[in-house]
Amino acid sequence: MKIKAALEINRPINDLIGCLTVIIGLMNTKKGVPFIDLITNLILGSITYFLIAGSGMIINDIYDLDIDLINRPNRPIPRGDITLTQAKILFVSTFLGGIIIAIINSILINLGILNVIIAVLFGCIGWLYAAWGKKSGFPGNIIVSLSFSIGLIYGAVLNSSSIPIYIFYFFLTSFFLLLAREVVKGYEDIEGDKKEGVKTLAILTNTKSALYISIIFDILAIIFFILPIFTNIINHFLFSITMSFGLVIVIIATFFSLISKLENHEFRRISLLLKIGAFLGLVAFIFASI
Repeated sequence: MKIKAALEINRPINDLIGCLTVIIGLMNTKKGVPFIDLITNLILGSITYFLIAGSGMIINDIYDLDIDLINRPNRPIPRGDITLTQAKILFVSTFLGGIIIAIINSILINLGILNVIIAVLFGCIGWLYAAWGKKSGFPGNIIVSLSFSIGLIYGAVLNSSSIPIYIFYFFLTSFFLLLAREVVKGYEDIEGDKKEGVKTLAILTNTKSALYISIIFDILAIIFFILPIFTNIINHFLFSITMSFGLVIVIIATFFSLISKLENHEFRRISLLLKIGAFLGLVAFIFASI
């Protein structure tokens, strides 16, 4: 197995972006936490997320081998840099590695087992998506949104078993924004999804109805984006300022959804705006902890 291919199949950039959610959860619950414990949680929590997220990427490529041989032949397994057996070993190694790090983290900081349970759940979510969720359509959309956002909860749990309400608001903001984007992306890939038998909302319902559902998720994200202002977050001022940029972007995306004429370029624009809004949301959550 080539080292470069082993790194590539883990999608390290995506994993690192996901690690940011763990850091956000940790930094927004740092009050009263000893500095050495906070640093330990930052390091081990990020490694746990990175490894388990990577295992999800690997199992996804294992299940997608037949499709990738046609559509993405340059990926590590189809091009022959990693055999199917090696990929399975790598999946088990990264998954178990993440769980072991979570257990070590729990022992060092005396966390109990909640963080380990969440880590195992996270890994199972990745497998469930690859094995079933991808072709399930909307349930798969939920799994994707949950998989990314769960890092916010995991980070908070490392500092305290009593999670502040604003962490749940952060989680729900991220979850509903990503869910809205996943529904919109179903429009972009509607022809390919029909051939693959993927049951997206855009296929199961008429197109406009599915778009209205995504708008509901936009509105829920906007509500939960605003609610942390009324809680005891660490820095209300910086959060309010930075949050407003992401909020405006999401509102614009919602407006474009409302006036959409169901053309593909509109779906791409809405999807991009929601992606930017989600990124700016993460930035705002970081500033909330300063």
